[in-house]
Amino acid sequence: MTFSKYLLNDQDAITRIFEHIDNGSTDLGDEIWKEPVGNYYSLDRFNQEIDLLRNMPIPFCPSAAIAEPGSYLARKASGTPILAVRNEDGVVKAFINACKHRGMQVAEGMGCNKKAFVCPYHAWTYDLNGNLKRIPGQEGFPGIEIDETNLYEVDAAEKGGIVYIKQNGKIHKSELENALDFFTKDQELFDTGEVTDNTNWKLITETLLEGYHIRSLHKNTFYPYGLDNINLVESYGLNSRVIFPFKRIEKLRNIDPAKRNISGMVTKVYHLFPNVSVSVLSKHTSLTIIEPISPTRAKLISYLLINNQQGQKKITLEEAKKDAIFVNESGQEEDRAAAVAIQETVSTKANNHLTFGYFEKAIVNFHKNLSNMLKL
Repeated sequence: MTFSKYLLNDQDAITRIFEHIDNGSTDLGDEIWKEPVGNYYSLDRFNQEIDLLRNMPIPFCPSAAIAEPGSYLARKASGTPILAVRNEDGVVKAFINACKHRGMQVAEGMGCNKKAFVCPYHAWTYDLNGNLKRIPGQEGFPGIEIDETNLYEVDAAEKGGIVYIKQNGKIHKSELENALDFFTKDQELFDTGEVTDNTNWKLITETLLEGYHIRSLHKNTFYPYGLDNINLVESYGLNSRVIFPFKRIEKLRNIDPAKRNISGMVTKVYHLFPNVSVSVLSKHTSLTIIEPISPTRAKLISYLLINNQQGQKKITLEEAKKDAIFVNESGQEEDRAAAVAIQETVSTKANNHLTFGYFEKAIVNFHKNLSNMLKL
């Protein structure tokens, strides 16, 4: 994985973790942030956020999900039905998933070996570049120029094994300058998943970005393996990385720092602003898009890939699945439940705002950047 110049390398990260363990400390921010509770249920605020998402390049899926020509993936992104496909030349193209005849979605789910997309309503047929190739009974549509009725294309780009899609405008090189190389195109995708919760998307995002809650919320799941509020928190551009060490990192204590291997000793969570996370564990990595559905509903869409182990024994599918089960059972469901419970209180008179302190540096970075981007 290629790291930003703003992030610690693995050896320096391990050293800093040991310093925190020895000193009983953790990475701290320098700002208290008070987020108005209305921002978690206001329809006006929600619509502003959706507009922002549509005007940014947002990760849509790992490249491995549409690795071969003819492979495709269709789902909603920021409320818009989107179809991404790899064409015959190996280039990823993206379109609004709507037939130019009556607006029917021309594809669903994901698949491979596609030669064309045939609208299930009236069989208008499009090639992998979105060009309309056939209208059954074309004589019934006088004046229709077939080459002017293509699928509506939106801009797509690949970097670091992730497909980014921008619904409005073109993706500028500067917008992906902080994008890291997380995956390779041939990396094995072994599972996908979707789950919908009755909570604002930002509340779900917040659960991923601090370790202050681990001892209390995850006391019987993650905490027996992890440390109490000892984390590394780094920001790079709009994005952040939080490293959650396991207690077993102590096995590296007496090893030559240059020979230490951080794999299996920590969980690294990258927040890709604003609504995506990449979680790196020892055997697998997950790309999760937190899709806003409404001010009070969000869908988590996850893609799980087997890690590439350079110079080490290849990770098996069984090992990757076991790793993924650990994540789910070690607190993911508890995080989601907490976000749902908070959603039920934000519209009450209990609080005017939610407070984020020095331990919640990455969350402050998230809200501060979101506020700045929305020009609030």
